[in-house]
Amino acid sequence: MTGERIFTDEELSNMGRRNVDVITEAINAGDLDLAKDLAQRMHRECLAMHDGLISWITALLSFVGNNQGDEAVYWALKDSCNSWLGPLSDAFAHAGTRQRAVMLSKMLRGHMMPIKIVEDDVKLTFIMEPCGSGGRMVLDGKFQPPHGFYNVEKAQPMTCGQSCFPVYCAHGPVISMLGIEASGAPLFYEEPSDDVGKEPCKIYLFKDPAATPAELYTKVGREKRVE
Repeated sequence: MTGERIFTDEELSNMGRRNVDVITEAINAGDLDLAKDLAQRMHRECLAMHDGLISWITALLSFVGNNQGDEAVYWALKDSCNSWLGPLSDAFAHAGTRQRAVMLSKMLRGHMMPIKIVEDDVKLTFIMEPCGSGGRMVLDGKFQPPHGFYNVEKAQPMTCGQSCFPVYCAHGPVISMLGIEASGAPLFYEEPSDDVGKEPCKIYLFKDPAATPAELYTKVGREKRVE
């Protein structure tokens, strides 16, 4: 086998090309069937990378929880979530409701699952069914033996008061806490379902963040300030 070529130069070049470039090329050439196949390929590849990364994150959080306990998980989540939430907070602060909704939908589409969005007088509600991250891991049995990812057993603010809560999903309440601490109101609020994974969680984007109900603050261990 030594000295024999496995791939041609053209094959190696094609393997290294970005999906978006080859899809665009196929569309420009009028080969729509190829473009559709390539789009499906891109989805499969991105989903595989996405799932690998959330498993990696959950394994790290599980290591922290198993070795240092829930308080260490909480501080690890606060520090890591704030690394990307801070810049997002600045963008949200200068955006209207429509722009904030578009930004949030862009974030959630990264989970590559369909999103149902409902608008009422005070808020927009975003629902992924199935959830693209923690919910799918629950359905796949990742928080049960033999996988054994960490569950936060004690009900507390980072679980929205629920017990036996998947550690990955605790980032949702923590994100709400960070928004409240930074500006007095969450950027958006993720309310876990009573049966995470089997029932969809809901993400609320209030048109006026100050209209976020006090009971949602209470669930994450915070008190709404009355101006």
